[in-house]
Formats: sequence, C-alpha cells, structure tokens
Amino acid sequence: MTEEHHEEHHRNLSDGWARASIFGMADGLVTNVALMLGFAGAAADPSSVRLAGLAGLVAGGFSMASGEYLSMQAQKELFEREIEVERKSLRENPAEEKAELVALFEERGVDPKLAGLLADELMRDPDLALRTHAREELGVDPSAIGSPWRAAVGSLVSFALGAFIPLVPWLVNQEGKPIDVSIALGVIAAASLGGAIGKMTGRGAIRSASRFLAISTASAAVTYIVGAAIG
Repeated sequence: MTEEHHEEHHRNLSDGWARASIFGMADGLVTNVALMLGFAGAAADPSSVRLAGLAGLVAGGFSMASGEYLSMQAQKELFEREIEVERKSLRENPAEEKAELVALFEERGVDPKLAGLLADELMRDPDLALRTHAREELGVDPSAIGSPWRAAVGSLVSFALGAFIPLVPWLVNQEGKPIDVSIALGVIAAASLGGAIGKMTGRGAIRSASRFLAISTASAAVTYIVGAAIG
C-alpha cells in the first residue's frame, strides 16, 4: 500500500501584482470604453474619438502606475517602520515580547504550558520571532511586503492593454465611425475578463462575467448619455 503524496500549489498574491494587474486592466477597459462613447455620444468626429482614446490610454496608464507605486511605497515604508520598532523591542525587551507571544498563543486556544514552550523556541531565533510578531500583531510577513515597482509596471501594462482593446477599430478604420465594433470588442473583453476573474477566484465564471459586464455597461451608458446631452 503506497501513500499518495499530496502537495498544495498556491499563487503568490502577497506582493500586490495580481490586484494591480486585474484592477488595471478592468479600469483601462471600462475607462476607455466610457470615454470614447462619451465623445461619440457628443457626435464628435472620428479623429476626436481616436485622440480621446489614445489620451485616455496614456494618461490613465501612467496615472494608475504612479498612484499604485506611491500607495504601495507608502504602505511598505509604514510596515518597515513598524517592523523595525518590533525588532528593537525584541532586542531590548525579550521578556515582554515572549510574554506577548504566550498571550497570543493562549488566545488561540493553545495550552498555557505548550504556549510557553512554543514562545521559548521562537525566541531562540530572532528572525523567526520577528516574523511571528509581525504576522500576529501587524498582519504582515516581513519577507512578503510587496514590490511597488512590480505593482506599478503591472498596473501600467494591464491598463494600457485594457484601454487599447476598444481603441483598435478606430485605429484600423480611419474614415468611418466604428462605434459598433468598439462596443462589441468592449463587451467581449469585459465578459472574458470577468469570467477569468471568476475562474481564478473560484466564484464562477458566468456569475463574475455577468457582474463585470453589467458594471461596465452601466458606466459606459452613463458617459454616453452625458456626452449626447452636452454635445
């Protein structure tokens, strides 16, 4: 009788790239579809709609990237400061830090005697003790704070990709007003992205695709109506 070797494989989502990339592409798609439909609703000429789409792609992409970088960098620096405070406390007040670990373990239902033994074992390794304190008290792993640059680049590229999809027919067709093709591409992309998110999260592709498509359609419709009214 042989034992089956079971391994669990998880994606690394702790450094912010997944959230930034998914949000970036979704935002790029919805923003540019809505922006271009707003111009089209105002009866703008094709060159104006094309220019609006290109401007939305470039401005939105770099805005997303810079915002993602600044927010993640600020969060990283805050975590690093708190971790440094914890490191200093472990060095200067080891008895108090050990007592904190014992209390944390006991709060989770660990037997007091076993909690003391676990705390003793952890305190023998300063790095392990620091990681434990950081996870338990700050909710962060010092080795997985995240990369602001990676999140920013992921956000920029994904936003540009999402924004480029509804812009394609306006670049290919220089004479006409391919609004129908742009809308169709936006619908297909929104449903596909929503379905992919649903599959990744295990929430159901159809449900996630329908939700994403409904939100995208509502955003685009409002912008088109405003553009038509003003135009």
